[in-house]
Amino acid sequence: MSDKPAVLIMQRHLAPLSGFLESRYAVHRFWEGPPVEVARAVRALVVAGEFALDKRLIEGLPQLGLIACFTSGYDGIDVAWARGRGLEVTHAPGVNHEDVADHALGLILGARREIVSGDSALRAGGWTPESKTITRSMKGQKLGVVGLGMIGKALAARAEALGMQIAWWGPNPKPDAAWPRAASLVELARDSDVLAVCVKADEENRGQISREVIEALGPAGLLVNVARGQVVDEDALIAALKDGRLGGAALDVFVEEPTPAARWADVPNTVLTPHTAGATTESVQAMLMLLMQNLEAFFADQPVKTPVR
Repeated sequence: MSDKPAVLIMQRHLAPLSGFLESRYAVHRFWEGPPVEVARAVRALVVAGEFALDKRLIEGLPQLGLIACFTSGYDGIDVAWARGRGLEVTHAPGVNHEDVADHALGLILGARREIVSGDSALRAGGWTPESKTITRSMKGQKLGVVGLGMIGKALAARAEALGMQIAWWGPNPKPDAAWPRAASLVELARDSDVLAVCVKADEENRGQISREVIEALGPAGLLVNVARGQVVDEDALIAALKDGRLGGAALDVFVEEPTPAARWADVPNTVLTPHTAGATTESVQAMLMLLMQNLEAFFADQPVKTPVR
């Protein structure tokens, strides 16, 4: 066993972090099945916060003191339960909301101006002298933002620059908001051309974008999701797209990730990206910096830099 503090990385896509951590820590990878003696020594977990964390696993790590989320979100972690066991939970707040907003706007443009489908049509020989795709201008279209946090505000500002009309809804009023708040989520959907889901996911808003909300958005509406897949009733969404009760969907997040390609193979009017909205070089570097600082502080018995509040 190494004399270095033991750290366990939980998800495969976080494997590249090993190279940054190994000079200071004994790094182990969960998918490699570390032996029992390693589990007994692990003092910190490095996780992607959107993935559910098995409580039985945590109970089997007697020296564990820190759950360090590489990501901003931490909806896969029962924070109250972790705190009840004396565990610190950290995350990477405020580093990628601008990038997520950029991506959300890209999804809106890609779907609404038919950029993605136009690319496919051209490559398939569909551009002929007789054909011309005509789409609506973004100017004057109504954007409804679900959740006016850092991402929602950044998206609203970008969309406003395109001449879109902005409204929002969230469970709590924001007196300083620059845009009007709808009386209800259903009302927001009914009055929007585009509905963008930007909420912080938790158990209270699981399935919040329900069949009722989807049908209120309607056959000319576009649903955009850059929050978490669990916020949308995905089965209801797919059914509405297939039978024309919803005009389109542009999604970066899904209930199951990676989402099975076959699930979307026959779903029309979609633009899909593999949960990359916040994954820019700059944001990943910032998240890595916070991860390193939180680990360093924890192992030095100092206050961590970005605890989950």
